[in-house]
Amino acid sequence: MVGYDPKADDRNNSKFEVAVAGSVSGLVTRVLISPLDVIKIRFQLQIEHLSRSDPNAKYHGILQAGKRILQEEGPAAFWKGHIPAQLLSIGYGAVQFLSFQLLTELVHQASVYETHEFSAHFVCGGLSACAATLAVHPVDVLRTRFAAQGEPRVYKTLQDAVVTMYRTEGPLVFYKGLAPTLIAIFPYAGLQFSCYKSLKRAYDWAIPADGKQTGNLKNLLCGSGAGLISKTLTYPLDLFKKRLQVGGFEHARAAFGQVRSYRGLLDCTKQVLHEEGTHGFFKGLSPSLLKAALSTGFVFFWYEFFCNLFHCMKKESS
Repeated sequence: MVGYDPKADDRNNSKFEVAVAGSVSGLVTRVLISPLDVIKIRFQLQIEHLSRSDPNAKYHGILQAGKRILQEEGPAAFWKGHIPAQLLSIGYGAVQFLSFQLLTELVHQASVYETHEFSAHFVCGGLSACAATLAVHPVDVLRTRFAAQGEPRVYKTLQDAVVTMYRTEGPLVFYKGLAPTLIAIFPYAGLQFSCYKSLKRAYDWAIPADGKQTGNLKNLLCGSGAGLISKTLTYPLDLFKKRLQVGGFEHARAAFGQVRSYRGLLDCTKQVLHEEGTHGFFKGLSPSLLKAALSTGFVFFWYEFFCNLFHCMKKESS
């Protein structure tokens, strides 16, 4: 189960098990969706229109981008920045799910949990994601830099990236894009958790217990639906975050087309709107939605799987 459930005290996992389940679910999911993440980041950072009609556009579709990256950079390119990405997923999953468990338990103790469950999950989900973001944002910046660079690589290793970025751009470089990230992550994660809970209830209503073979399919489908809803509603801020995170990294982006420098979130918003129009706010939406559906579905699926596994192991040992 996701979050604290006062009606199932015997099935609630320990805080350690929640953290481990969150970490492992993030790790497994990251391996599976990394190629889509790389393509999404490339789309988000491209100034030119994502269209065949623009002769200067390097990428204009998911399959075309995948083929071009494979031809120019090899299969390993789809896992560029995979080590920082895994550190991000492991740390983020642990902090997010543990925070959510603690916050939902706190809300229950305040006796408002059952009467406002959707809003409680929305607020607790948003706050838990903000806590996780603050903890792992530097790793997110590193992951974006690795995924954004072409060949030859500017950063050869993780250590090289950390040292070079710190020396050339200062310590605040590791928190570039933090403002739009926090603004976007609260409603995004809040919608993920609250929609996941609501979709599971809708699933139970639509498919009676007699017709259900297993809860695994329900967890996967409801997680995917929650990911699609939350990503669509908050996508522009994710694009702004990526644009800001590669600021000061323009020389490594030259091979991909035009580059821009932004002075902050407001300046980034104005420039994108002026040069790329409202469609610019949704560049990379297709791979992002596909990634959101798969990643959110897999994260909730694997989280519930490992929580149930831990519960069964404790039950057998007792």
